[in-house]
Amino acid sequence: MQSRPWPQVPELTAQAARAVAARGPYPLAMRVRDELGELFPDTEFAEAFAERGRPGWSPGQLALVTVLQFVENLTDRAAAHRVRYGMDFRYALGLELDDPGFDASVVSEFRARLVEHSLEEKALELVLSSLRDRGLVKAGGKQRTDSTRVLAAVRDLNRPELDRETLRAALEALACAAPDWLADAVPVREWSERYGP
Repeated sequence: MQSRPWPQVPELTAQAARAVAARGPYPLAMRVRDELGELFPDTEFAEAFAERGRPGWSPGQLALVTVLQFVENLTDRAAAHRVRYGMDFRYALGLELDDPGFDASVVSEFRARLVEHSLEEKALELVLSSLRDRGLVKAGGKQRTDSTRVLAAVRDLNRPELDRETLRAALEALACAAPDWLADAVPVREWSERYGP
C-alpha cells in the first residue's frame, strides 16, 4: 500500500491552530490528536488499498476525517471543506498550512472501500482500544443500544416503503388521469399479482 505518511503536526500549523483555538473552547479534533495521537495506523486498513499505483491519502487520516465527520454531522463536502480550511482538522491530520486537501468524493470512496473489504467496524474498534488503553473506558460495563444504528436500520427499512408508497401514489394518479395510457404502459394484472401482496 502506497500512501501519504501520517505526519507529525507541522510547527506552523500547530502555532496557527493553537492561536485560533485560544479564542474559545479547545476543538475536539485537536484534542483527539493531542490525547490519542496516531489513532488509525495505515496498516490497519492495508488490505483495502492496492500495493501499486499513485500514492493517495493516508487511510488513517481518512478514517480520522470520517470519525470527525460523523461526530460533527458533516456531509462529505463539508468534511472536505473543513480539511481544506479548518485549522482544527489541519492540526488533527498533521497537514501543512498550504496543503490543498482533497475532493469530497475521496471520503465517499474511502467508506466504500471499507465496506467492500468488511472493515467498517475497524475505526470503532481502534477508537475503543485506544480509549481502553488509556483507562477511559472499561470492558464489562453496561452495554447500551447505539441509537445511531437503530436510526440507520429504521431509515433503511423506511426507504423501500417510501419508494413503494411513492410508486403506488403515482400509479393511482395515472389511473385517474390517463387510464388508457396506463393500461397500455403497465401490465396491470401481472403488476397487481406480483406487487399487490
